[in-house]
Amino acid sequence: MSTEEPADTAPPASPEPPAPPESWEPGERLRTTSLPRRITAAASLAARAAPAAFAAHALLTLVTGTAPVATAWLMKLVVDNLVQRGPLSTLLGLASGLAAVGVATAMLPQFVQYLRGELDRRVGLLTQDRLFTATGSFIGLGRFEDPRFLDRLRLAQPSVGMNPNDVVGGVLSVVRAVLTLTGFLGSLFLLGPVMAVLLLLSGLLVLAAEISLSRRRARMIWEVGPVERREFFYNDLLSSVEAAKEIRLFGSGGFLRARMLTERRTANAAKRAMDRRDITVQAGLATLAAAVSGAGLVWAVVAAQRGALSVGDVTVFVAAVGSTQGALATIAGELARSHQALELFDHYLAVTTARPDLPVAAEPRPLPVLRRGITLQDVWFRYSPGHPWVLQGVTLHIPHGKALALVGLNGAGKSTLVKLLCRFYDPTRGAILWDGVDIREADAAELRRRIGAVFQDYMHYDMTAAENIALGDLTALDDTPRLRAAAVRAGIHAAISELPRGYDTLLSRTFFMTSDSAPEPVPGTGTGTGTAPPSEPIPDTAPQPDTSPAGPSTGTGTGTGISTGAEFSGGQRQRLALARAFLRDRCELMILDEPSAGLDAAAEHEIHVSLRRHRQGRTSLLISHRLGAVRDADLIVVLSEGRIVEQGDHAALLASGGEYARLFALQASGYRDELQSPPVPLHPLRTNPDSDTDTAPLPTTTTGDR
Repeated sequence: MSTEEPADTAPPASPEPPAPPESWEPGERLRTTSLPRRITAAASLAARAAPAAFAAHALLTLVTGTAPVATAWLMKLVVDNLVQRGPLSTLLGLASGLAAVGVATAMLPQFVQYLRGELDRRVGLLTQDRLFTATGSFIGLGRFEDPRFLDRLRLAQPSVGMNPNDVVGGVLSVVRAVLTLTGFLGSLFLLGPVMAVLLLLSGLLVLAAEISLSRRRARMIWEVGPVERREFFYNDLLSSVEAAKEIRLFGSGGFLRARMLTERRTANAAKRAMDRRDITVQAGLATLAAAVSGAGLVWAVVAAQRGALSVGDVTVFVAAVGSTQGALATIAGELARSHQALELFDHYLAVTTARPDLPVAAEPRPLPVLRRGITLQDVWFRYSPGHPWVLQGVTLHIPHGKALALVGLNGAGKSTLVKLLCRFYDPTRGAILWDGVDIREADAAELRRRIGAVFQDYMHYDMTAAENIALGDLTALDDTPRLRAAAVRAGIHAAISELPRGYDTLLSRTFFMTSDSAPEPVPGTGTGTGTAPPSEPIPDTAPQPDTSPAGPSTGTGTGTGISTGAEFSGGQRQRLALARAFLRDRCELMILDEPSAGLDAAAEHEIHVSLRRHRQGRTSLLISHRLGAVRDADLIVVLSEGRIVEQGDHAALLASGGEYARLFALQASGYRDELQSPPVPLHPLRTNPDSDTDTAPLPTTTTGDR
């Protein structure tokens, strides 16, 4: 039993293993990386992803920077030789050199573009792999419930525009422009030092303005991130099949669309303000560049008239002024774009180099084979210091080989306790011991290999039936007998066998299923290969003869070997989730959180019969609002407002007349009048081919989902 304390009272201190200094706290800002480190990391990624393409791209990019200078000087020599009537052989040599540089100038950008595309593809693949490897390494769930982290994660994804290659490409473009600028500035210093200084000063002004704009734009992107994420949320609602039924029934499409457009307008307003500032600054810079260029041209004409410059010098000067301004603009623009790319890349680095979200033991303790049981010692928990306590002083022992049931009203803390057992979170105070070993001191992956679970908010994957089951234990992906045994135990094998490709049928209408690329059905698990028009989900009953030549409903066929997949009902999806849990037949702890909430009465009884057989001699934790489903548990624990208020077996709790007895009486009261009325004939017993017992519908009620 828990100690009664006010909800706002701090829990007593209890011994805990020290958390590493690098552990993460909810709401904490992820660290920002310095600019040099970001540039180095981006170049390292590109070099690792495609070494040859990276080297060739860098070399060709730099070579293209010298081409304009070579072209200008060759043109000067050609013009001067023509004016001075130089030898034909010299003119032909210069013309040939000019033509060769022109060919190179025309061809090199094409190769550079191809190499850049190849780098983008390979770097994108590597960054995506590293990003989701990093997110997959997070031990707990806290970061995925932190809006600040979710904003960073969205901006860190290549699909949003984050590309480390933009940083590398920007740096190379700057170096190329510097080569061009150096060549032309040298020419200008020889012809007119004053003009060279003026051009350089104007270029520095452009550079400062562009960097300022890039910082503002990066800040704007971060600020509109939450707005755009809300827009994507409404977009997904309006385009997803999961929400389509309610949106159409309740007529809420217009409301959601208005919300989506409001978020879009908010983001557009921020971007429009940025664009207006951008165009104002750019117009001023363009005017400045035109004024400097015009002044330089006037000076060159006057100098040529006085004989200070030759015709070739004027040609070089005009080319140098235009190219210098272009190079300075390129440097400023590329630095601005690189700065923006570096800001986005910082989100990527923040995610991939984030410190552990939960403490990690330097030397994890071996997790023993469960023999005594699992103990919760004075466990207190809340999701953050600003949230109320969800669990308050829970002390509980789950004996090895026994079934313990958790019951209670919504918000009592039942599912939170499951999250702590799986170490998705750590207790704020107290400890959870696995045969005496604090699970915080063990390897989290090893702990989870010992656990099988069906969560209340179970997942359905847009994948094949076999893959949906095999995700419970990927070692069974190609083990058809194990997959089938789990499906039989969950009562879903018959429905899967009715699918056109059996276990290889795609359980989704989101993607196409291609006959040529799809694997052949596993012998004995499929009944056909055709398709039929879409209809209702396949009934969750025993197999019936199929009178259609195309087999059961799987979506729309196209006549070209492409069709949509099958659609399962909610109850059938829950059976798939059960099959995933049953696949872990060697687990030491089975957690069943509302495992039959989506099933009809007969199917629920059938599943619980199967569950009882499966958990015999196995340590299991069962959570259900339907008290009839937990009455055979060895121990029933009643939670209320995060505290244990009762525990015992079914008979003892009924006899005590406490909270459990009250809830049980409430659920049973709905049937008392029916029991006093003349009996109503029941349907014949349903024989399930996947079960070795005949089952009849049993009355069940629920107090509502949590």
